[in-house]
Amino acid sequence: MTSITLYMTEHCALCDEVLDMLFAVPAMQGITLHTVDIALDDALVEKYALRIPVLKANDAELAAPIDTATLQTWLQNNCS
Repeated sequence: MTSITLYMTEHCALCDEVLDMLFAVPAMQGITLHTVDIALDDALVEKYALRIPVLKANDAELAAPIDTATLQTWLQNNCS
């Protein structure tokens, strides 16, 4: 089973939008989603603070801004 990680934090409107998109796009079917709050890890804050939300599948990353079409294409290319 394929899995992706969403790097995000609380009170982030863009993060909430991407989370909503993930539950709505057909390409998410069969993919496990893990969320990571970057605020809990200083190294992740340093790496992702200005880029969240960030999706990661294997070595592929997709950073904000993320729209539905881009998300769908990224999932199809990196999670099949």
